[in-house]
Amino acid sequence: MNERRLRILVAKPGLDGHDRGAKIVARAFRDAGFEVIYTGLRQTPEQIVNTAIQEDVDAVSLSILSGAHNTLFPRVIDLLRQKGAEDMPVFGGGIIPDDDIPGLKQAGVDEIFTPGASTEDIIAWVKQNVHPRA
Repeated sequence: MNERRLRILVAKPGLDGHDRGAKIVARAFRDAGFEVIYTGLRQTPEQIVNTAIQEDVDAVSLSILSGAHNTLFPRVIDLLRQKGAEDMPVFGGGIIPDDDIPGLKQAGVDEIFTPGASTEDIIAWVKQNVHPRA
């Protein structure tokens, strides 16, 4: 019996109006055989978490360029915990200074991909670290 395809939510939290990178990653996920749900621009953490739970995704991928990552990423993780979905990995990327990465990981972000990360590296990380949820 084949294992079901991974379902990945690609989300753009906050007021960030640029989604080219998120669309490139979403397309790469699709081409790698993942099922992709893309939220579109300007999503609140609450909208992202509600979508993740309603769509029963295996992981949440956040993309941000606005500089609000230290607020928005931990808020998404907090809301997932409050809703009993703490087993849903959260990873992300965008314009995130290297100095902010340890704090994000301490807050529960599983991985951060900075500009220049290849889609192959992101896909490889997902294949190694994200598994279908029960």
